[in-house]
Amino acid sequence: MRLKIIIAGLLTGLIAFAPLAATAEESETLRIILTGDHYVLPAKKGRGGYAKLATVVKQERAGAKHSIFVHSGDAYSPSLLAGMLKGAQTVDMLNAVGLDYMVLGNHEWDFGMDVLRERIWESKFPVMASNVVDVDGLPIDGTVRTAMVNVGTFRVGIIGLVTPETVALSSAGTDRFAPVLETAKALTKELKAQGANLIIALAHLDIYEDQELVDSGIVDVVLSGHDHYFISWDDGNVAWMEAGENSEKVGVMDLKLTSYEKSGKKRFKWEADMRMVDTLNVSEDAAIAAKVKGYEDRLSKELDIEIGTTTTELDSRKKTVRGGEAAIGNLIADAMRAGVDADIGFANGGGIRAKKIYTPGTTLTRRDILTELPFGNVVVKLGLSGAQIWDALENGVSQAEKGAGRFPQVAGISFVWNPKAKAGSRIISVKIGGQPLNKGRSYTVATNNYAAGGGDGYKVFKKGKVLIDASGATLLASMVMDYIKAKGTVSPKVEGRIVAQ
Repeated sequence: MRLKIIIAGLLTGLIAFAPLAATAEESETLRIILTGDHYVLPAKKGRGGYAKLATVVKQERAGAKHSIFVHSGDAYSPSLLAGMLKGAQTVDMLNAVGLDYMVLGNHEWDFGMDVLRERIWESKFPVMASNVVDVDGLPIDGTVRTAMVNVGTFRVGIIGLVTPETVALSSAGTDRFAPVLETAKALTKELKAQGANLIIALAHLDIYEDQELVDSGIVDVVLSGHDHYFISWDDGNVAWMEAGENSEKVGVMDLKLTSYEKSGKKRFKWEADMRMVDTLNVSEDAAIAAKVKGYEDRLSKELDIEIGTTTTELDSRKKTVRGGEAAIGNLIADAMRAGVDADIGFANGGGIRAKKIYTPGTTLTRRDILTELPFGNVVVKLGLSGAQIWDALENGVSQAEKGAGRFPQVAGISFVWNPKAKAGSRIISVKIGGQPLNKGRSYTVATNNYAAGGGDGYKVFKKGKVLIDASGATLLASMVMDYIKAKGTVSPKVEGRIVAQ
């Protein structure tokens, strides 16, 4: 049964609601169906995709008196279609499947604030970002701060929390992010004053922020995203669930809510039962599958065009492009450097996304490159001092042990670093064009507009002289495709540009 949704977020002058009366020993169960970090539309290797997700949602709703289907953030990007449609495709899918609530994830800002707001208004479900405000200090246009769900005579409050790291991870512009725990505490108090028996946080936070929220005990249930982990954790005080990515497995949590009398007073208790639904053997919903096929057909016409061949292996797996020199990173950085005639090519490893190995002899297509570089970034050219370039490299390797996306892939430059040294003091030596870096000299740097704007912690790039800005720049994916097409055959390899010691 679909629930009546009571939105409390943007209304002013709210009247505090008293808890609805509950008789002794009364129980109700709320079933929560959880997905998150769902970027691509079709199934992959038999798991996930929107058509299978739709089937799971229907089946789980059919088996519950009360249910909500929620998304823990990161839907609009990155994917091939996202590069073309900027997230409109996933909003279309979530509308069709019947989402009840979504919290914004960092990738929702990948195409900027204006596109984000377009997608929010296209959504037929409440979108939450409780700790995010615009430049005027108001909730993001179209979002709600809190929501309340009636489950029989019980009331369940919901808040949505977004990692403040979005400022560094995406293109948040002037949107501002309040501290997570401070926001959670204030809104929990507000919801309980309105009669909430239990508080749920839809939380697009990293694992450390999740743990802080869980340990705080401020909320009762954390439904998280961002790290792509499978988590089912319950210590009797707080339940915590995360459901991987792309709905390969769908999280289901049954919350049993009970009221009872003790010593003449009404009491409330709850318990959670959690499971993961593997979608491998789940059939696809026919209507949603047809919508997915329509989008895939549209992609094929534009993307299945051959552009060249690689004679060497290319590995774009996360651990490769975020942990050391990668052949595919060299290819991309070389293309950037050549495309704007710069001394240095500088790419953030987190912008390389397909998680794929291309064997020697593979014919590369437009689809391959746009899958690897789905964000729609353009290549800008900066003038930076040698000292600023050194600082940029320090930032690049500062979180290597965490697999952070800021890890650099470079061209025209080589460096030696110590992964065991303290962050900020890891670079040992740098050469540009085969010569030692001169901290007092100026160099030209090709990078993407995301990093140039301070993304992934590259604040030092914002201090550089802009030689080619985003308005006059070329799409990064197009530059790489043109580079490969011009050569016909490419042979990138690991050659000592980045050395750990």
